[in-house]
Amino acid sequence: MASADEYDLLVIGAGSGGVRAARVAAGHGAKVAIAEEHRIGGTCVIRGCVPKKLLVYGAHFAEDLEDAARFGWKIEGAKFDWPTLRDNVLAEVTRLSGLYAQTLQSHGVQVLEGHAKLTGNRSARIGDREIHARVILIASGARPHVPDEPGCEYGITSNEAFHLEKIPRRVVIAGGGYIANEFAGIFNEFGSQVTIINRSDKILRGYDEQIRDRLLQISLTKGIRFLFNAPIDHVTKDPEGTLAVCLASGDEIECDTLMFATGRIPNTEDLGLEAAGVELDNKGAIKVDDQNRSSNPNVYAVGDVTNRIQLTPVAIREGQAFADTIFGNKSTQVDYNCVPSAVFSHPPLAGVGLTESQARNQLGSVRVYTSDFRPMKNVLAGRNERALYKLVVDNASGRVVGAHMIGPDAPEIMQIVAVAVKAGLTKEQFDQCVAIHPTMAEELVLLK
Repeated sequence: MASADEYDLLVIGAGSGGVRAARVAAGHGAKVAIAEEHRIGGTCVIRGCVPKKLLVYGAHFAEDLEDAARFGWKIEGAKFDWPTLRDNVLAEVTRLSGLYAQTLQSHGVQVLEGHAKLTGNRSARIGDREIHARVILIASGARPHVPDEPGCEYGITSNEAFHLEKIPRRVVIAGGGYIANEFAGIFNEFGSQVTIINRSDKILRGYDEQIRDRLLQISLTKGIRFLFNAPIDHVTKDPEGTLAVCLASGDEIECDTLMFATGRIPNTEDLGLEAAGVELDNKGAIKVDDQNRSSNPNVYAVGDVTNRIQLTPVAIREGQAFADTIFGNKSTQVDYNCVPSAVFSHPPLAGVGLTESQARNQLGSVRVYTSDFRPMKNVLAGRNERALYKLVVDNASGRVVGAHMIGPDAPEIMQIVAVAVKAGLTKEQFDQCVAIHPTMAEELVLLK
């Protein structure tokens, strides 16, 4: 038997977190290999954030073209062609995946194609190849959850949504989180009849209640249907391909496509974790300490496979911190406080810090400042859709502990607001900043 290949670091999974860790570790002088059984880039690049955001851009032209007439533009004969958008998006995904591969190559990281499985504390097998590594990092990500009720195999997930042959006339989306609401907006703008069914009575748990209620009201106005407390009992499919989604209540919804957005499951199966003594939590995620170390001191994990905060920028920070700590002689920990996030719905929303209810529970006395307004563009377009901005302030210190908003470009505005909230700026300091007029963002420094 041939001797095993020896590395300082073996990374399992070439997504955003794994690629960052591999690149930085190699930059610190480590001999690094990265194993990937699919395409380099992971969920975000291949089947997540990037292609999703491109679909959001494409979908928004439906409203832009509608609004254009009020701005003097006469557009005749405009029509949407799904295959053109789909194929252009997939081509961009391929380009970005290639750039990720080039980055690894330029840093001397060896890419090993195939499924990696741990065989011991510091060893793994990829096909018929035995790998030994001083340190192993698992960055295998997560995958969409599909319920196991009868007939659910007829549905798709966000993975398959990017490859549809055509836009379905009727879509049922199961779930109430960000993926469900984002794709509801996308399909709705493309002309589908969209129904969201949710097991609970709320959408977007974790976001400020006032903001998510505003999205619900706007979505209803746009024609998206919501059914709450509506778990699926079973799904049937007729010879023509029409699906019947049968709910526990006895109600039945016919559709052409059923999409599941019911959470994500860490990819920890068939990785040989038991052989390596790596412990999992009750949701199947790898348990790690604040240095990303698992119960095996030679095995680390970052990103969605740890089920901490399932966001690409968090996985990248974790990969960077791991590499700097283990190979750069620079102990680094990720600060999970005040992590901003966004939902690219129609319109988008974003938030950072404590929601109003969280602040009241944790701090007791808080002040809440809001601005409920119609953006200038919407006014001239004759669109009644309103934006809502909100700052949550600790009454004792005057510090802004939360910022939440829904409206055009909310995620773009929130990115810099998150710097101020994380820095602990006060409401008075917000007020001292001179407004840029006329903008939507100026509302944040004019709140009374």
